[in-house]
Amino acid sequence: MSVIETKDLRKQYGSVEALKGVTLQVEPGQIYGLLGHNGAGKSTMVKILLGIVKKTDGDAYLLGSEVGTTDIRKKVGYLPEDHQFPGYHTGVSLLHFYGELYGMSRPDRIKRMDEALDIVGLKKRAKSKIKTYSKGMKQRLGIAQAFFHDPEVIFLDEPTDGVDPAGRREIRELLQTLKGEGRTIFVNTHLLAEVEMMADRVAFIHQGELVRQGTVAEITRRANRFEIGLEKGTPFPVQEVRDAGFKVEMAEGKAEVELADGQSIDPVLEMLWANGLKLRHLVEQKLTLEDVFMKLVEGSNPGGKKGVRVARPVAARRID
Repeated sequence: MSVIETKDLRKQYGSVEALKGVTLQVEPGQIYGLLGHNGAGKSTMVKILLGIVKKTDGDAYLLGSEVGTTDIRKKVGYLPEDHQFPGYHTGVSLLHFYGELYGMSRPDRIKRMDEALDIVGLKKRAKSKIKTYSKGMKQRLGIAQAFFHDPEVIFLDEPTDGVDPAGRREIRELLQTLKGEGRTIFVNTHLLAEVEMMADRVAFIHQGELVRQGTVAEITRRANRFEIGLEKGTPFPVQEVRDAGFKVEMAEGKAEVELADGQSIDPVLEMLWANGLKLRHLVEQKLTLEDVFMKLVEGSNPGGKKGVRVARPVAARRID
């Protein structure tokens, strides 16, 4: 059973169509990233799934039931974007407050407290005022309140926005820990590079439409393109490789070889070895999620601002 499922989900605010027939599925135990620019429809989607906003049309299910029911809400954790916790609270008093809202008894809250604060790395600052916390600490405390009542699925809206690089890394590691406990995590963000490092599946939403979804590997794979580097000072036999039927481009002293369908890189390597050339690295290239998203946006918005495509290596074989 899918944890989250929508079918042709639509939401209209007056003349503005915020969601235009979105269909997606999220399976148990996944970190799922919903990606898009601010105003693309991400928060509207989450609010419908949480029962905060009513859909205009279509279907939306959470844990096998129609969204918005009280029983289902008890099984869900949520961290909204730009949350503001009262600075006079401590980590302990805030979790007691939220635990009471969740219907947890005091003994259950006390039993759960140390574990939750330890998971988010705030055990040593548990009794410090929140006003003394850094942005990253506040975000981690927010995630702690989202899973404090032991929910099955957690919704996080821009969990790393405004956090420094060290804090973002801590949050990514925290989400992997929660996933390891069997929880399903739905992350809403415009920070594509962040979600690329932690998500199992992602979906791109643009102007209320789902334009692509799949695993990170599926989406970023740049099919049949390899970067080849030879020993320093050795020229690459560009014309010879082209004469053999391969597309070759030179960039910063390295060759980028593109294969047609059915071609293998092996004949190129055999040609290099036969010529006595020493191969220093062979890299299968891929695109970043940002590259893919910009390409999709450009395709749906002709004449719009062009994005910059930068290939990034995903795997390499070093041969000495």
